[in-house]
Amino acid sequence: MKQQFQLVFVLCFFLLNSCKENRTSKNSKLETEEELIERALKIHKKVLTLDTHADTPIRMIEPGFDMSKRHDPNETGSKVDYPRMKEGDLDAIFFAAFVAQDIRNDKGNSRAKSLCIQMIDSILVSIERNSDNVGLAINPQDAYSLEKEGKRAIYIGIENGYPIGEDLSNVETYFNKGVRYITLVHSSNNDLADSSTDPKGSEHGGISKFGSKVVSEMNRLGIMVDVSHGSDSVFYDAIKLSKAPIIATHSNARAVTNHKRNMTDEMLRLMASNGGVVQLTMLANYLREVPPNIELDSAIAAHRFKMKDIDKMTDEEKVFLRKEFQEINEKYPTPQATVKHVVDHIDHIIKIAGINHVGIGCDFDGGGGIEGVFDASEVMNITIELVRRGYNEEQIAKIWGGNLIRVFKEVQAISERIKSDSSA
Repeated sequence: MKQQFQLVFVLCFFLLNSCKENRTSKNSKLETEEELIERALKIHKKVLTLDTHADTPIRMIEPGFDMSKRHDPNETGSKVDYPRMKEGDLDAIFFAAFVAQDIRNDKGNSRAKSLCIQMIDSILVSIERNSDNVGLAINPQDAYSLEKEGKRAIYIGIENGYPIGEDLSNVETYFNKGVRYITLVHSSNNDLADSSTDPKGSEHGGISKFGSKVVSEMNRLGIMVDVSHGSDSVFYDAIKLSKAPIIATHSNARAVTNHKRNMTDEMLRLMASNGGVVQLTMLANYLREVPPNIELDSAIAAHRFKMKDIDKMTDEEKVFLRKEFQEINEKYPTPQATVKHVVDHIDHIIKIAGINHVGIGCDFDGGGGIEGVFDASEVMNITIELVRRGYNEEQIAKIWGGNLIRVFKEVQAISERIKSDSSA
């Protein structure tokens, strides 16, 4: 009996030491931080990196703004230019022509269309002037073709359907100029749909009758339907109305950060069923709960009390107003969101919707920019955090561009089927 006990003891001692040796051997092979970063940067350079949302055209129409020059974001506020895209190994981007919501009448609609076309033309001129480094992309495969040429791919979108006005033919006008997604609505209701943040609440109960026609026309032409900024009802209507998968070019997960602009778990599940994709954005308030900032709130409230109504302001007054609000925010800053918050949202969306339904839409030059991903030169830090959490190259390739490209291809395929059916 004693001998049996001694034998068991020896065996246990051997196993414990063996396990200890295995752990020691395993730990000796663990990556250092430097090695992890090096591996992440190799992956980042290898995969197609596509950002689905930047408001940079609003910069491009500024006199003297040159996309070929590197701008200091702390001095100019600019977050994207071609040198910084190269620094961050950002291969492709959607520049969104954004027109803020204004008066909804013939005069307002005409002005919105003119401004939208001016922005689109500024993108096209910039591409032409910098053709050695960038190229216009209008189809999914163009991003890969331009990448092989060593060029950045520039896609065009429209943020806010306001420039469509009440004229359905404008959708095709914008398509012919290269537009490949349209965000139906922005921060206020328009003639197409309800906004998630309009203080007046719902106007159409989701997508309007005219908005439904716009969605159908986008399906026919092969323009992706973007539901970011839309109310919850807009999301559900778009799922029902669109014959093609929909996208959210810059939205996050509401379960992680409770904001109206973010998507609920139910929406995420429906997005997966729909085959669409949610693109994570770098806007701090959508990434983490906003900590109390009484001084900032008081300063903004006092400023709003004395300012004129937006619809009574001149363009110069609106520019000055934005500058004043920027100065207030700089005087009373709130803690930054970080790249860890970004990947927290990615983790959650993958948990709910799956790896095939998440991407990146930074919203640079439209409020996006956080600690670690302040501008286009730092987007590789997202990849580094993904690698740190165990994501592999195949998964990262889907997150950074593969998922959006897949949806884009399907939208085009459905467009071809619609055109074929209508001509039969």
